[in-house]
Amino acid sequence: MRDILRISVPLTIWLASFSAVYGLEGLVCSDRWAQAGRGALLMAWAAAIVLQIVLLLALRSTRFASPSGFVRGVSLALAGVALVATAWTLLPVAVTSLCL
Repeated sequence: MRDILRISVPLTIWLASFSAVYGLEGLVCSDRWAQAGRGALLMAWAAAIVLQIVLLLALRSTRFASPSGFVRGVSLALAGVALVATAWTLLPVAVTSLCL
């Protein structure tokens, strides 16, 4: 059961981060959040990337690594893919203009 979590958590966190940041962008486009919008989005983007880095480092540690070499390789590969996906898919929110 723990091996399934090691494999599925990185992409699940990416999906949750993606949904949260783009949902936050919807809030930022409302009149109430217009002032603090860019800062909140940048902080959410940075937090998502840091969370993925922490997860990748945790999966590399001996405490959280799987005893199975195959599962360890797959979980590390997916954690790397999730880190790149987080940085790439949330980049437009952080660097482009909002609420066209």
